[in-house]
Amino acid sequence: MVEYKNIITIESGKRGGKPCIRGMRITVSDILGWLASGMTIQEILKDFDELTKEDIYAALSFAANRENKTYHVTV
Repeated sequence: MVEYKNIITIESGKRGGKPCIRGMRITVSDILGWLASGMTIQEILKDFDELTKEDIYAALSFAANRENKTYHVTV
């Protein structure tokens, strides 16, 4: 899994405090939405040349980590 802590940034004045990629205005949610709509990683990289493959994997890793924390159930 990609280490996302050096890639995902959160700034209160940028995109409403949503997690972004390397201080850009592209959010984790943007990337997840593009992938969910059927775009491939290669298509995203072609459309947004400022992104890297590592950025996309960092967004996925961040989302997976958040998902695991959100739905942790104790018995």
